[in-house]
Amino acid sequence: MASSEDIVSLGDRSSFNAAGIFLLALATVAAGWFFIDGLDALLLAWQTPEYSHGPLIPVLSALMFLRELKQYPPQDGPVPDRWPGVAVIALAFLFGAVGKLSQVDDIVAYAMIVWVAGIILITMGWSRGRHFWPSVLHLVYMLPLPGVLYYKVSTGLQMISSEIGVGILKLLSVPVFLEGNIIDLGVMRLHVAEACSGLRYLFPIMSFSYIFAVLYQGPKWHKAVLLLAAVPITVFMNSVRIATAGIIANVYGIEWLEGFTHFFEGWVIFIICIVLLFGLARLMLLFHPGRPRLADALDLDTSGLLAQASRIRLVRPSAAMVAAAGLGLAALAAWQMVPENRSIPAQRSAFAMFPTQLGDWQQRGPEERLTPDVARTLGADDYRQVTMTHDAATPPVGLFMAFYNDQSKGGVHSPEICLPASGWEIAKLERVDIAPRLGTEGSFPLNRAIIQKGEARMMVFYWFQQGERRVAWDFAAKFYLLADGIRTGQTDGGIVRLTTMMNAGESEDAAEARLLDMTRAVIDPLPRFIPQ
Repeated sequence: MASSEDIVSLGDRSSFNAAGIFLLALATVAAGWFFIDGLDALLLAWQTPEYSHGPLIPVLSALMFLRELKQYPPQDGPVPDRWPGVAVIALAFLFGAVGKLSQVDDIVAYAMIVWVAGIILITMGWSRGRHFWPSVLHLVYMLPLPGVLYYKVSTGLQMISSEIGVGILKLLSVPVFLEGNIIDLGVMRLHVAEACSGLRYLFPIMSFSYIFAVLYQGPKWHKAVLLLAAVPITVFMNSVRIATAGIIANVYGIEWLEGFTHFFEGWVIFIICIVLLFGLARLMLLFHPGRPRLADALDLDTSGLLAQASRIRLVRPSAAMVAAAGLGLAALAAWQMVPENRSIPAQRSAFAMFPTQLGDWQQRGPEERLTPDVARTLGADDYRQVTMTHDAATPPVGLFMAFYNDQSKGGVHSPEICLPASGWEIAKLERVDIAPRLGTEGSFPLNRAIIQKGEARMMVFYWFQQGERRVAWDFAAKFYLLADGIRTGQTDGGIVRLTTMMNAGESEDAAEARLLDMTRAVIDPLPRFIPQ
């Protein structure tokens, strides 16, 4: 007698299983509807150069899945271990609900991958389905990195690429100097923009190296090397591109760079990186017993994939599949009960109304406006940048504030990222609680940094304002954003940054006292402009 796990029997395993197909389709449609915000986030991310390879990832993952499926012929009889997949499906909907409640669509996109893993486990059972993790994990490469992580990785790669590129130029006797990620060639200065960080090539090359490692039949440590090699290969090639751009600008002039950039930043870099990856695999095989050819070490057999795809008609109806469809429909129904606008829009005054007199500090000159490129990168809904003066003997203090109505689609950029990009080096950075020194109740955590450019030194205070919270750590700010989004739907917030030049020989205590005085003056009117 058949197990109760397979609730409908439609005969031979080769027959078309209409009930099973219907349940699978119902579960998929319900999940797709629930995860629609994640799909929208993917489509938006795929329009950017860094993730333009995204549409290929599901196709490649499907081909990997069909290739692996050949190792597991259709099963006779009921599948007894489907219920772990139901647990994974439930986890996916829970994860997706967190993303929808917090209005962070990227989390919803991540939850879709968990759902895919769960539906495979339900369809094939735990004992078989767990072996398909490589094709499911590969789907991660279609997803955008969380914004705060993206900018940290991007900045790190910019700095590494800049340093290696400048090193190559020096080896070629090209006079060059590096300030942050600004390359000074004497006659001109080149800024290593975000497009030069290498991320444009890194994500698709990492995807390729992942597939390459899966198909590679050599030792596991070979696979690990091939997988990890994507990052150094991409950074090195990007450094070569930067060095080549420096040579062209130095010899022919900066006007030649535009055509070179469009030519060299596309398929040329990608193809060279792939060739280097193949070369690395061939080199490792030279030290492998028997010295097999690279063609023999790669499993490139694609025969019978259509036949494997046709096995979808054999999906059996089961209690677990009914549960998967039921969970999807229940999640949709529950979501309809959540109010669309749970948060109350922040009532605030525009920064244009911010006082020009703060205690003994007076605004010097008009408000300073950012360049269009910088303002676009900042992405703030409102900002204010001014210089405040005390007296002729006291160095001025720069005051910058930015406010975001909705941080769930981007939000605040940490000065840890912006300052090095403008040529300043962070010599010292620490998180401190200044509440005791201000004489305020509770805590007042902020970041205190010493930055320098050549002989010039500057002290910086900055903190993130999330409702009533002052947060120093950018990852913590994102966590509170997530928590507040789930709890109240509130996703607004801002950042406050104070800067002051340090005179030659001036102590840190003296500069800090200046910033503390300005902080004390700023926090009184601030709640009108960044609601707490």
